[in-house]
Amino acid sequence: MPKDYYETLGVSRTAGADEIKKSYRKLSREYHPDVKPGDKQAEAKFKEVQQAYDVVGDADKRKKYDQFGHAFDQAGGPGGGFNWQGGPGGQGGMQFDLGDIFGQGGIDLGDIFGGGAFGGGGRGGTKRGRARKGQDVQATVQIPFLVAALGGEHDVTLTTGDRSERLTLKIPAGVDNGSVIRLAGQGQPGVGKAPPGDLLVTLQVAPHGYFRREGSNILVDIPVSMVEAALGAKVDVPTLSDGIVSMSIPAGAASGMKLRLRSKGVVDLKTKERGDQYAVLKIVTPKQLDAASQELLQKFAELNPQDPRKGLWGQ
Repeated sequence: MPKDYYETLGVSRTAGADEIKKSYRKLSREYHPDVKPGDKQAEAKFKEVQQAYDVVGDADKRKKYDQFGHAFDQAGGPGGGFNWQGGPGGQGGMQFDLGDIFGQGGIDLGDIFGGGAFGGGGRGGTKRGRARKGQDVQATVQIPFLVAALGGEHDVTLTTGDRSERLTLKIPAGVDNGSVIRLAGQGQPGVGKAPPGDLLVTLQVAPHGYFRREGSNILVDIPVSMVEAALGAKVDVPTLSDGIVSMSIPAGAASGMKLRLRSKGVVDLKTKERGDQYAVLKIVTPKQLDAASQELLQKFAELNPQDPRKGLWGQ
């Protein structure tokens, strides 16, 4: 036999309407799915309470129930019209008024659930979600090449939704395209007493005028003249952090030769070791030669015959 509705609500058959409603509110708060998520027994109990109150809380249905018991409404069954969907979503399923459960303005849902079981403001009457951390916010910013390589601070203006904020990002040395910086607590506000989300900033590194990067190594093209390449020379080479340094070009250097400057590259974020810098030689030939220069170069070719392509294609 179905459980007696008065027993379900914990009241006597002579209980007044106010006592019945008070007991109903208390039990609904205790077994509400948002208070005990995933608790099947609590969910079943909550359903029983709603069915019982639908009958006993209605003067006309209560009168019939007192007279005929659970057979009072054969057309729709006791508590007809209920279709419990289960869970806190409230989509379809049993209809119940949170104003009946929590009171119309008399009880603060934050007091009932510690400020977190239902999000947003206001009192009673509207069902809301459980306390949860705020959503993370994602943004992409471009930073200068040298800031990415050497680290430092970089000011940016981030716009999320309808909010713009000026922030100073602390950039660790060695970040690269796609690196992500997490700013804790800078995301969307949390619901109830839950903390806010985080701000995830994806970095894009702007190209440099002459430096380029390969992993933790830095490359820079160094133009040299034919004479410097042939006879050797000392040339100035820019570096990331040490300014201009002097580098020796060996005699007979070829275009494309890489000369290494140890530990003048970028710090590897994983190993914490600094890469190297390479000076890539680019031999520059004069675009115009006067007659005397052409005669000298011709004489040079006669004195130093060479075929740089000899043997390259099976000759």
